[in-house]
Amino acid sequence: MTTAPTGGTEQHGPSDAELIAAVRNGNTSAYGTLYERHVGAAYNLARQLARSNAEADDLVAEAFAKLLDTLRAGKGPDSAFRAYLLTSLRHVAYDKARREKRIDLNEDMSEVTGALGGALTVPFSDTAVAGLERSMAAQAFARLPERWQMVLWHTEIEQQTPAEIAPLLGLSPNAVSALAYRAREALRQAYLQVHLTETAAERCRATADRLGAWTRDGLSKRERAQVENHLDNCADCRALAAELADINGALRAVVAPLVLGGAALGYLALASSAKAAAATAGAAAATTGVAA
Repeated sequence: MTTAPTGGTEQHGPSDAELIAAVRNGNTSAYGTLYERHVGAAYNLARQLARSNAEADDLVAEAFAKLLDTLRAGKGPDSAFRAYLLTSLRHVAYDKARREKRIDLNEDMSEVTGALGGALTVPFSDTAVAGLERSMAAQAFARLPERWQMVLWHTEIEQQTPAEIAPLLGLSPNAVSALAYRAREALRQAYLQVHLTETAAERCRATADRLGAWTRDGLSKRERAQVENHLDNCADCRALAAELADINGALRAVVAPLVLGGAALGYLALASSAKAAAATAGAAAATTGVAA
């Protein structure tokens, strides 16, 4: 059975949550630190949505300005700055496109609740995310505390390492790993709860309630036999078990488009290529150092 990593919680500079609180208290220099941490990600998304570098610059600047106003008003994220910023940037891009009549919007525009705490709404019909907000994975993600949403966004969607995430949370890499472990466990439980809410089959409830422990080999021999006997005879629960085993992978397919819209694939590809380039550069530097 997998065990949670352990480690200290020593600080590595102000966390995003601390910086956000400082901005709300009037410390604008704290916003400069948030800008430096997240501007690269903002440009990765802006380049997918803009027609030119100049337009990308404008989108990033407006998104950061709007989010600063939001924080000063006491609203917005408490810790998940990156995902909130990217959602804001996507809204800015679509609002600009609407003004310029570059996209065809439905006359009956509805509000789509974002996955991150429901704090953001999308005042247009975006076919790239149509229906995703109603998926079980998105609903489960939305039920998590913002801090857990944040660590899952950075680990599972942007696929950053604990060392890369540590400064954002003000934790050690080991503590980030432990937090991510707890968040993944909570996500599985939330996913199961959504499934239990939606399933009408009473005979499936006892099994569904145990599937989280079953996937991690945490049941007694007798309970495991009961679950597996049910799975042998229930296609719906077999499908749920398969989904649950890969719930983290599903986040990229479901939650990323909710935040990034139709630019999700391009953004994630840019993020992956940037990480690969950084790793290559790091390896080259290390080789040079050894050679010297």
